[in-house]
Amino acid sequence: MRAVQQVKKLLKARGLTSFLFLIALFVVVGTINPAFLSPANVSACFNTSVVYTLIAVGMAFTLLIGEIDVSVGANLGLTAAVVGSMLRDGQPLVLACAVGILIGVAIGLINAWGVAVMKAPSLIFTLGTNGVLRGIIYVYTNGAWVENLPKEFKDFSSVTAVGDLTVYYCVTVLLVIVIHLLLTRTRRGRYFAAVGDNAQGATLVGLPTLKTKVLAYVICGVMAAIGGIIFVTPMSGDGYEMKAIAACVLGGVSLLGGVGTVIGSAIGAVIMASISYLLVFMGFSSNYDNAITGVILIVIVVADALIQHRSVVKNRRARLLARVSSEGTAAPEQTAEGGEA
Repeated sequence: MRAVQQVKKLLKARGLTSFLFLIALFVVVGTINPAFLSPANVSACFNTSVVYTLIAVGMAFTLLIGEIDVSVGANLGLTAAVVGSMLRDGQPLVLACAVGILIGVAIGLINAWGVAVMKAPSLIFTLGTNGVLRGIIYVYTNGAWVENLPKEFKDFSSVTAVGDLTVYYCVTVLLVIVIHLLLTRTRRGRYFAAVGDNAQGATLVGLPTLKTKVLAYVICGVMAAIGGIIFVTPMSGDGYEMKAIAACVLGGVSLLGGVGTVIGSAIGAVIMASISYLLVFMGFSSNYDNAITGVILIVIVVADALIQHRSVVKNRRARLLARVSSEGTAAPEQTAEGGEA
């Protein structure tokens, strides 16, 4: 019986749907073009998802608390510009990475101040942050690419660890697992979902709601910065926020907050990163990438809204039936007492 319950619990997991969708996607593309199913091609889908995975995991924290951050793409671009220029100018890698992380922390704190402290709508405030950061990038780089990076730094992105999987991807998987365990197995980790589920209720029972929201935005900022450090392409990041959001909701993270896992987000990131690659094997132009991403996002958001509405209606109906049943039980007792009297 316990095994059956575990299976049922697994089948109800929101992240499992994205995993099955990923497998089905690979099977369909492999059927259309068997050349895709080579280990190198399949591994390429995972290897190219590193940045998307990092950003999606960070985005999952803000979505879990019921907010959003659409400045992650600009955060990535600015970090990449600064770190890239430092490496080009001969600065130590450790120093460049430390500066990149500090940029992510600073952007996260700014967003947290606007959303958690000043109570500004997260979509509007982070959209403003995105615009400011984009402007800073163009001023800092004069609209030019940062080139002449150290060869060792560029070549390390192709170093493999397990089969055709790169070191970057393997480390990212370990990071996702650690974060998942912290979110699900520790008390403070569960604060994020609790705040997103009911922020006022979380405050009433003594949870540090403000600190949790600030930490969520800082983590989101740092994860985007790490993505910028790994792939130093300063003019990149355009549209990454949309892919990150799509990866999260595809992985089962609710846009209403309180529901989802970082593992589901990571799986969704692989799907989003693979779209361009898969289109080529299916004989289509990769120019359809953004259109497909938009369609996926719309479909999933609508489906998520319907699921949430159905859940609310179901819970409301259950409470109503319980109340009617309770009142119906109380009435005969009063009648009986009246009869005895």
